[in-house]
Amino acid sequence: MIAIINTAVANLSSVAHAIERTGQSYEITTDPEAIEKASHVILPGVGHAQASMKSLEDLGLIPVIRGLKQPVLGICLGMQLLFDKTAEGPSQGLGLIAGSVERIPEVEDLPLPHMGWNSLDLDDPSSPLLRGIFAGDRVYFVHSYYAPVGPYTRASTQYGSKISALVSRDNFFGTQFHPERSGLVGDAILRNFLTL
Repeated sequence: MIAIINTAVANLSSVAHAIERTGQSYEITTDPEAIEKASHVILPGVGHAQASMKSLEDLGLIPVIRGLKQPVLGICLGMQLLFDKTAEGPSQGLGLIAGSVERIPEVEDLPLPHMGWNSLDLDDPSSPLLRGIFAGDRVYFVHSYYAPVGPYTRASTQYGSKISALVSRDNFFGTQFHPERSGLVGDAILRNFLTL
């Protein structure tokens, strides 16, 4: 069973439909026991980091997520929450990946939020989530904050500066893009995650 964490600040239906396309069963939940027992855990997020962390704190899920040993995938804001902190308000993250999430610098002719399809650069093609994925494959982004490229970066994209598109550390993975909205490429990445 796959656990999709309901932070109350995420588009859960699109993530659920993407999991349904893989043929896997899932549960949208805030129950710590269900999350701990799941084979895989997905932390989606849309909106503001501070509100999402407050929701996780109120639900008592911060220590639960930090203690997970199975594969965990943060999507968009969910990926950003894996880091130590974010510039989006005075908010600490989950501290599972070292580093800070920053606001995308304003560049002429590049509107914020960054919204649309961008091609991937494969910084670490050996990442299991990138199996069958090629440089130049396109995925869908919607965000105004980003993780700078670092030792955790497995794939990146360009939007004014180089942006981490896919990150990982141990059993924790994150995509800045929305795999559930990224067509066949996104479906392949989700299937790769679910085979871990």
